[in-house]
Amino acid sequence: MKKSLYGVFLATIIIASFLAGSWYSRREAGKVNPSGVRSQDGPKNATVTATVTSSMSSGTVKISPEKQQAIGVRTGTVEKKPVGHILRILGRVAVDETRIYRINAATDGWVQQTFPNSTGTLVKEDEVLAIIYAPEFVGAEQAYFYALNALDRFKSAGKETSDQIAITEVSVQRAADSLRNLGMGDRQINDLTRTRQITKNIELRSPATGFVLVRNVSLGQRFERGTEFYRMADLSHVWILADVFENETEYLKPGVKVKCTLPHQKKTFQAKVSDVLPQFDPATRTLKVRLEADNPGYVLRPDMFVDVEMPITLPPAITVFADAVLDSGLKKTVFVDRGEGFFEPREVETGWRLGNRVEITKGLRAGERIVVSGNFLIDSESRLELAAAGMVETLAKDPVCGTDVSINKAEKSGRKSTYQGKVYYFTSDECKEQFDKNPARYAKKP
Repeated sequence: MKKSLYGVFLATIIIASFLAGSWYSRREAGKVNPSGVRSQDGPKNATVTATVTSSMSSGTVKISPEKQQAIGVRTGTVEKKPVGHILRILGRVAVDETRIYRINAATDGWVQQTFPNSTGTLVKEDEVLAIIYAPEFVGAEQAYFYALNALDRFKSAGKETSDQIAITEVSVQRAADSLRNLGMGDRQINDLTRTRQITKNIELRSPATGFVLVRNVSLGQRFERGTEFYRMADLSHVWILADVFENETEYLKPGVKVKCTLPHQKKTFQAKVSDVLPQFDPATRTLKVRLEADNPGYVLRPDMFVDVEMPITLPPAITVFADAVLDSGLKKTVFVDRGEGFFEPREVETGWRLGNRVEITKGLRAGERIVVSGNFLIDSESRLELAAAGMVETLAKDPVCGTDVSINKAEKSGRKSTYQGKVYYFTSDECKEQFDKNPARYAKKP
């Protein structure tokens, strides 16, 4: 008796479980959208509902407003307008090579006297730097005096012809040039002309106002021909060398004026792009652009760093934020907001990039709304949608837009064309119209 009751009880439980399972299955089946919506279960903060409609390309996903807020989706409007940008680069101050002066020994001799003009000292033009002695100066001075005396005799006698006087004046000039070539300055030569007395102290004078870069003299020093005594630089005009990328050199054309700033001193200078072509640096893979700037007060010193700013204005163009473009290496994609939570992947072509803006040359129109934040999560869902669609239906490549398209959906919407016996499918009516106008152009593409 007990075994019979136990059997009836067990049978009742099995029948009740079967009926409950059938009811639950019918309830879940009723939740399926007849239009093809497929529910995906996932983590609490990453569950999205994906759908592909007949009017949108493959990979289109639908995300509820709550989920958009959870994953941080933000959209922006595509605009076509002039672009203003400030190009900021780092520059390094360098000496103007055309304003470097070297004082070398033209003969052997000794340093007789030195002055306190060490490296970094600002010296004035024609200032005495050192006094030297060289035996060759004595002979050169005597030859100069001889030519001067001969010229004086000819002029006082008044019997020589003008040709003889001209030849004597040439001899005087040659003797003076010999003194200059040995290192004597014009001021000391004029003193010799006036006094007619031989001097053993030869003055080395500064050829221009500038800073001493190299000093190689000491009291009693024995020097030889070719020894460099001083190297000086006029810093009233300097160069600024800036490293720029290849795509930025087109904006730094010769003659363009830029603003240079010393960041710690809050001083600004105007500089001009030089006419010299930029030089390529193989180490940094950049181009070195030369800027020229006046340096009042000698504030800019060699090897200082300055901030270079140049305003750039480009003609009207369709631009988007750089973060809105997903670059996989093979293609570049943005997600277009089609309304009601639908986001469609769109392959685009880009042009220039300045700052955080990128030019779109193909794939977008002004006024469309695109995703500017959170597009990585949307892209992952779009890839899952494409993978799922590839397992249940056949995909084809749109020859115009270059995107994958569902053959079944293209058949239903009539977006297909036949050319030379081959059927082509399209993601949109616009792509089909372009193909029909010139099918030979797009049929050649692999």
